[in-house]
Amino acid sequence: MHTWPGAPYPLGATWDGWGTNFALFSEAADRVELCLFDESGAESRVGLTEVDGFVWHGYLPAISPGQRYGYRVYGPYEPRRGYRCSPVKLLLDPYGKAVEGDVAWDEALFDYQWSDPRKPNTADSAPFMPKNIVINPFFDWGNDRPPRIPFHETVIYEAHVRGLTLRHPEVPLHQRGTYAGLAHPAVIEHLRRIGVTAVELLPVHQFVPEQALVARGLTNYWGYNTIGFLAPHNRYCSAGQRGEQVGEFKTMVKALHQAGIEVILDVVYNHTAEGDGRGPTLSFRGIDNKAYYRLDDRDPFRYIDYTGCGNSLNVRNPHSLQLIMDSLRYWILEMHVDGFRFDLASALARELHDVDRLSTFFDLVQQDPVVSQVKLIAEPWDVGEGGYQVGNFPPLWTEWNGKYRDAVRDFWRGQPDTLPEFASRLTGSSDLYETSGRRPVASVNFVTCHDGFTLADLVSYDSKHNAANGEDNRDGTDDNRSWNCGVEGPAEDPSILELRARQQRNFLVTLFLSQGIPMLLAGDEIGRTQAGNNNAYCQDNELSWVDWSRAAAERDLLEFTRQLARLRRRHPVFRRRRFFKGKADIAWLTPAGEPMTEADWQASYAKSVAVFLNGAAITEPDPRGDPVTDMKFLLLFNAGPEPITFTLPEAKLGSDWEVVIDTLSPDGIGDGEGFGPKSKIEVAGRAVVVLQCRT
Repeated sequence: MHTWPGAPYPLGATWDGWGTNFALFSEAADRVELCLFDESGAESRVGLTEVDGFVWHGYLPAISPGQRYGYRVYGPYEPRRGYRCSPVKLLLDPYGKAVEGDVAWDEALFDYQWSDPRKPNTADSAPFMPKNIVINPFFDWGNDRPPRIPFHETVIYEAHVRGLTLRHPEVPLHQRGTYAGLAHPAVIEHLRRIGVTAVELLPVHQFVPEQALVARGLTNYWGYNTIGFLAPHNRYCSAGQRGEQVGEFKTMVKALHQAGIEVILDVVYNHTAEGDGRGPTLSFRGIDNKAYYRLDDRDPFRYIDYTGCGNSLNVRNPHSLQLIMDSLRYWILEMHVDGFRFDLASALARELHDVDRLSTFFDLVQQDPVVSQVKLIAEPWDVGEGGYQVGNFPPLWTEWNGKYRDAVRDFWRGQPDTLPEFASRLTGSSDLYETSGRRPVASVNFVTCHDGFTLADLVSYDSKHNAANGEDNRDGTDDNRSWNCGVEGPAEDPSILELRARQQRNFLVTLFLSQGIPMLLAGDEIGRTQAGNNNAYCQDNELSWVDWSRAAAERDLLEFTRQLARLRRRHPVFRRRRFFKGKADIAWLTPAGEPMTEADWQASYAKSVAVFLNGAAITEPDPRGDPVTDMKFLLLFNAGPEPITFTLPEAKLGSDWEVVIDTLSPDGIGDGEGFGPKSKIEVAGRAVVVLQCRT
């Protein structure tokens, strides 16, 4: 096959309309072969003889989109020195933009013999490997523009591409569980009606289910096991796997943008699907093990693992960093996504051992003219020592606020000594973010997420029930901070069911009216349950999929969620761009209507508080430059089991109050009853009442 020298950049396979340039980085390689596969699976090999800066490259005029390919890398195989080159192993392109097929687990995928790990495995892995696909990069974006929703106006909906639509009755069968299904008008309309401005998608990078899971008849449903950082996962495409997944993903983004909804990707740059030294050789390990993985300096056979997944990407190496940055830019510029949530982001900050918030990765992001302009969200922890870093990321970043989740859960389950921290989390967590120059939007607030109980399960289970995972219920956290309202699991007692429904409304009110960015877990608005499983990462079945048939039975909960989103959207006081100053803009009151004292805050039994929010004191212009005038609100929280009578404040704070939310009501909506200064109002046990000043 005729080959031209080509170019070392861009890396990957790039079709220009005439032919395809192939470029692969490997400092470890002595020789690199490009492997092309025809329709029958027959393999042809082309040597890439041009090398510039350790990038092996060549241009093949005859190669067009749809072509299957992979690589074989010749070089040293010395695992004890960190070298794992093995030309009998077909390798996926780290820069591949599409993948066809799945890994078929076989011993041939491993570079050592199972019977004697000291001996290399010489079996050819190609028959068991998926193949990369040359794609057509051209797409008619029309007038697509990123919505660019300001952070303080953002409402995030965390969803799984497959699980969100597999059971949706209005989505055509062949599109359920796919990018096309998520782009269906019925799904988009649902998102718009509950006020969603951004979908945060669980991993859509090409990933591989672990061998151990497959052997147990399970799979990696969540997808936190990446093997291709530039390829949209092929199983989420309804149109095919020969590059169609790229076009279908772009079509989804375009449709969501047209509806004013941003697309945020949950990305996993901290580790790959190849695991530790006992894992398979699928890509990075066989290309340049030392460049891509963090190895123990004293024993390069051993992989450093800050992720709990067997390996950690080597963010000390410029080529690994380049892969991350090139991947981010590709998804922004070519796929038009609007932001990223970085899984186990602390692992990306580890240059030596300690987490360094000023590490090279964050320096690169800070100065990059493309990546620095999108939404950047950190999961601010990993499993290594000192990995819990909530509040410690650089000013450009927002964070999943795990302390918000814990404090709100503790407050509503009635734990003592929770009121001061609850107040801090409700008002934007200034204790975590203000000293570093950040604002309330640095906090992504959530009560539930994919990792843990759903909202319905949070109020129905005290303990995890993960037997279906096949790990004897040992997996998943035991620190759920949940309360089953008196009965573990399904209940028939009407009083238990009413209390659970009220607790869900309490959590939702708190979430939507807290300062910061609210994140809602998909299905929580219709009471989705996982039967108490708090670690459904391997459950690609009805346990994890959103059951849309619940929408009818949970009509009140769904409508309540819509009303909360509407309230937040209409009133800037619930989505301030700066922290409260604590004078004219906010006041904390006892149930008696008096200012909270230090003794009131420190009372371990205190579970009730009134919060006065003075929207009329907001002096900032809105994003359009118009002056903002807003209403005054009173939020009456009672997390205790008994009703409490609140006394409304004196006239200088407001003279005509109207109940707009009362979580005691099945629909959560207030009856509009009016109250004057110093009026008495009873708030039920474990309930919230929100009042709005009409004058």
